[in-house]
Amino acid sequence: MQIPRLHPDTIEEVKLRADIVDVVSEYVVLRKRGKDFVGLCPFHDEKTPSFTVSQTKQMYYCFGCQAGGNAIKFVMDLGKRQFAEVVLDLARRYQVPVQTLEPEQRQELQRQLSLREQLYEVLASTAHFYQHALKQSQGHKAIEYLQSNRYLRTETIEQFGLGYAPAGWETLHRYLVEDKRYPAQLLEKAGLIKPRKEGGGYYDVFRDRLMIPIRDVQGRVIAFGGRTLTDEQPKYLNSPETELFSKGKTLFALDQAKGGISQQDQAVVVEGYFDAIALHAAGITNAVASLGTALSLEQVRQVLRYTESKQLVLNFDADKAGTNAAERAISEIAELAYKGEVQLKILNLPDGKDADEYLYSHTSEDYHQLLVNAPLWLDWQIQQITKDRNLKQATDFQQVTQQIVKLLKNIANSDTRNYYVAYCAEILSLGDTRLIPLRVENLLTQIAPTAATTYSKPVSAKKAWGGSVSPSSIPSDRSLLEHAEALLLRIYMHCPEQRRAIVEELEERDLQFSLSHHRFLWQQILEVMEQGDLVSNLQNRYLELSEELGLVSHLFHLNEKSKKELLRTPQVVQAAIACMDLVMREKRYRHFLELWQQTDPEAEPERYQSYYQAFYAEKLKLQKIDRQRLFSITELL
Repeated sequence: MQIPRLHPDTIEEVKLRADIVDVVSEYVVLRKRGKDFVGLCPFHDEKTPSFTVSQTKQMYYCFGCQAGGNAIKFVMDLGKRQFAEVVLDLARRYQVPVQTLEPEQRQELQRQLSLREQLYEVLASTAHFYQHALKQSQGHKAIEYLQSNRYLRTETIEQFGLGYAPAGWETLHRYLVEDKRYPAQLLEKAGLIKPRKEGGGYYDVFRDRLMIPIRDVQGRVIAFGGRTLTDEQPKYLNSPETELFSKGKTLFALDQAKGGISQQDQAVVVEGYFDAIALHAAGITNAVASLGTALSLEQVRQVLRYTESKQLVLNFDADKAGTNAAERAISEIAELAYKGEVQLKILNLPDGKDADEYLYSHTSEDYHQLLVNAPLWLDWQIQQITKDRNLKQATDFQQVTQQIVKLLKNIANSDTRNYYVAYCAEILSLGDTRLIPLRVENLLTQIAPTAATTYSKPVSAKKAWGGSVSPSSIPSDRSLLEHAEALLLRIYMHCPEQRRAIVEELEERDLQFSLSHHRFLWQQILEVMEQGDLVSNLQNRYLELSEELGLVSHLFHLNEKSKKELLRTPQVVQAAIACMDLVMREKRYRHFLELWQQTDPEAEPERYQSYYQAFYAEKLKLQKIDRQRLFSITELL
């Protein structure tokens, strides 16, 4: 559902009514300490409380992991939920009327919310119906299958809400429409019944099938998977796409697994429902399953919310279909993996078994050990490339080398790339250590370092006109510039008495923030500056723009180190401004120097002289700033 943008009055009213201590107390045991409350942080493991909740400020902050924000952000981060969804839930809980920015959309919003609530209700009733049917005589065949074929205990069957869809064509329809009085159109929108092509009326989508409820992250039933108990095809039948359900955006058992994923800092993705159920039954509670489609980037991002180190293990079948599924999944998330944004491993179980089959004859400890030893995705792909290849044959050797080059040239990190170059060179040397240097040289020659971030210095000024200036390159100053701009923004937010001086310095020197995330934050500051408390308003912006402001959200809070930095605010402001000025002057210097070098002095003498004067003026300014550089660095470090 596309929720219209919420009216600021609604957000503010939710913030006023949703007391931070009341909200946090549902998840954290809080103890009074002075004016504030303290407890164990829910966002990271700790033994000594460092999580503080201020009722007067209506804010929380953890001195251990730097998590912080208001009641809305707490629920968002803890449940990995969207801003508008959390505001709407809190609005319902605290009886806040919902307004949107566009009055004409309010009725549509209420209609959509009402439809979703009705869909949740009818799907929950359906799940209970299927669970009841499983315990009746008609469900004996399904119970027998679960206990004898899948070796599932009663508690596991109940944990996952497994059920049975009776064989009749209209059994569910009669129960929900005729007995429970739900509209037939609502059942159709929920994907439970379909209209007959002839003669009118409806028929049940699921008949004589073992039923597996599919839930969202909050544990609400949004769809079903049905396994046939006969020879009927398909073997597995999923609900169609609905207002609540999208196969490509949903992972089975994530509601059950999110705690285990966070606790073990690792997510395991398997192919089938019963693979995930069997793993949970064996005590491996960090497992989820895809829903018969290729693992999507959105599904991966969803599951990675719960693991701090972004560890993801794909445990697909070792047969050709499973290998292809793993390849498709890797291609979908390769960009994340190359950048190191996901620690991806591939697990193929022995003898081509799936997780369910493997656990019939092995313990959970055996499976855990396989997870530990699972190869990283690059190692697995190299294994696949060299599998069943004879590297003594020229054709195989050439093809393997080409595929390895194609794989390795996308690795952005030079250390990682060099490691795999040496590793692959050893494989291609076939045990002859004398050939390794040759193979390394051959691979490096073929690998175009397109992913490596390099910096090309401009033509030196000395070569161009006989001078001696050699400005420092921006990359060597990147970390200093990052620190300087961040400090300036933090001072502006937390030291109101310095704001006028900062603005005057920026305007006088015609300076802008060089780094894109800092420019974006500065733009947000200017937009909300006149709307009251600056930090609080920026927190609200962050809830709606978490992706854009993610890199700067730490500036909204003060830890012990940053508090000490603010004690010498005037000096730090001057040092930060000087650093930013230096970077801008270097850019201008290179710009005018390049223009001067490209201008023909005979064809355009005036322009030639103008560019010369411009870059020479910047050179003099650079020299002046450079004399202040040591002081600036000392103040910033």
